[in-house]
Amino acid sequence: MRVQLLHVPDCPLLGPLRDILDDCLRHVPFAVWVDELEGAYPSPTLVIDGIDVATGAPASGEICCRFDLPTCAQIAAALNRAARNT
Repeated sequence: MRVQLLHVPDCPLLGPLRDILDDCLRHVPFAVWVDELEGAYPSPTLVIDGIDVATGAPASGEICCRFDLPTCAQIAAALNRAARNT
């Protein structure tokens, strides 16, 4: 399973997404490692095995500020799907 947190430098929503992700990871029954990548991405974006957790679509797009942060329920569902497919 590959989990990536993509963001631009100084993204104001990175902290809130980290908090949601950290809270969610405390409740999953398996270890998850998150690669955090800073660059020219839609920011912030949480990607699990190539899928944008907030949209359910393949990760793509140009640099922009995103306001559609995934919920803990969305993150948990995506992690569980990825774990079953591993």
